[in-house]
Amino acid sequence: MGTVNVNRNVTDVFYRYKMPRINAKVEGKGNGIKTVIVNMADVARAIGRPATYPTKYFGCELGAQTQFDYKNERFIVNGSHDANKLQDLLDGFIRKFVLCPECDNPETDLIVSSKKGTISQGCKACGFHGPLEVNHKVNTFIIKNPPNVNPASQGASLTEGKRKARAKKTGENGDDSTADSTLDASNAGDDTIDGQTRRMNGGNDDDDDVNWTVDTSEEAVRARMQDLTDGAKNMTVSDDFDKTEKERLDIFYNLVKKKRDSGELENVQIHKELFTEAGLLDIQAKSTLVLAELLFSANIFQEVRKHRKLLLRFTHEDSKAQKYLIGGLEQIFSLHTDKLMDKVPNVFKLFYDTDILEEKAILEWSQKVSKKYVSKEVAAQIHEKALPFVKWLQEAEEEESSDEEDDSDVEIEYDDRAKTDSLRKEPVKQEVKKTKAIEEEEDGDDLNIDDI
Repeated sequence: MGTVNVNRNVTDVFYRYKMPRINAKVEGKGNGIKTVIVNMADVARAIGRPATYPTKYFGCELGAQTQFDYKNERFIVNGSHDANKLQDLLDGFIRKFVLCPECDNPETDLIVSSKKGTISQGCKACGFHGPLEVNHKVNTFIIKNPPNVNPASQGASLTEGKRKARAKKTGENGDDSTADSTLDASNAGDDTIDGQTRRMNGGNDDDDDVNWTVDTSEEAVRARMQDLTDGAKNMTVSDDFDKTEKERLDIFYNLVKKKRDSGELENVQIHKELFTEAGLLDIQAKSTLVLAELLFSANIFQEVRKHRKLLLRFTHEDSKAQKYLIGGLEQIFSLHTDKLMDKVPNVFKLFYDTDILEEKAILEWSQKVSKKYVSKEVAAQIHEKALPFVKWLQEAEEEESSDEEDDSDVEIEYDDRAKTDSLRKEPVKQEVKKTKAIEEEEDGDDLNIDDI
C-alpha cells in the first residue's frame, strides 16, 4: 500500500515521519455492512497513538458505531467507507491530536488525567507542554481510556458469560459485536482484577500463555481503588453522552440556569466551563438556543451588552451556532411582541455591531421564512420588520464589492518623460500651483474624496 507523510501538508519526500496508507476492507451487506481497517494497528504505531483513538474519531466524524477486537487487531467502523475518505479523516485526527501546536512535529505524547478530566500534550522535539485546545467528542473517550493503560487488559479477556451479562444489563440485544467495544472505566478496573485472579487460579482464558502476577501491597491496592473511583466519576460524562439530544439540552439548560441565578455568568472561567460542557454534551451549536431563552427578555438591549463575552464564546466563527441563536431571538420576539416587534431591526443591528452575529448569517436567515421556532405568521412579521436592516446590509455589501471592482480596474501608465522632466526646475513651480489648486478645492463644499 506504500507510505505517506504523517503530516501530509509536508511534501518533502525525505520527511522522516512516515505512516502506512490506510487499508480498508468492506465486509457484510445490508444492515450488517461494516468497514474493517486492516492495518489500523500499524498506522496507530506510526503516529504514536492507541489504535482505538483514530478508530473512535472516525466513528464520531461519520456518525457510525465502532468495534475493537484487540486480540486480532481488528478495528471496525460500521457502514461502508472508502479508504481515501478515512485517510482524509485521519489527517484531521493527526492535526488535532498528534501534531505539536508549536512546531508541527508529531513527536508528541498525550497526558491524560482521568481524575481531573483533562488532556495535556507534550512535545519531545521542541519541549512544548500545555493543555489540548481541541474540543471534540472523542475527548471523552480518551479521558476514559488513557494511552498509558493497555485497552486489551480492560476488556479483551472477558469471558462470554460476563459479556452477555453486561449486554443484558445495558438493555442491549446480546449482540456479540458489543463485546469488542471499550468498557466503561469502572467496569474496566473490575475486569482487569478479575482477569488477573482467574489466571492465577489456572482459569482457562484467551491469553493462557501470559504469566500474571498481582501486587497485593497496600500502595498497589490503593492505586487500583483510585482507578475505580476515577472511572465512576467519568461515568457521568458517558451517561450524559448516551442521552437523547433533548435530554442533553435540558442538562445544559439546568446548568446555565443555576449559574445565572447564582450570578456567576459574568465570570470568564464559567464561560469556559459552559462551553466545554456543551462540547461534551455534543450540543455546541444548539446551545445558543438555550442561552437565548435564559439570557434574554424584553430588556434585551441591556442583556446583550451584559452577556456579550459569553455569547461570543459560543458564536465566534460558528455559523451554525449563529443560526440557532437567531432562532432563539425569534422566540424572544414572539414572547415579547408588544415591546420588541417594532425594535427587531435595532436588535439585529445591536447583535451585528457587537460581532455576535455575522453579516452572512443574517443574510442567509433573511432568505427564507421558517416556522421551525415560531408560527409562520409571526416569522413572516419578524422578517418584514427586519427588512430595513437587511437591505442596509445588502447595500453595504454591494457598495463594498463595487469599490473593489473600481480599484481593480485602475491602470497605471508610465511616461518616460517623467524621468527627464524631473531634472528641470520648472515642473517644481507647476507642482506648487497644483498644490494651491487642491487647497482651494478643499475649501469648497462639493469636494469629493475620489476626485483627488
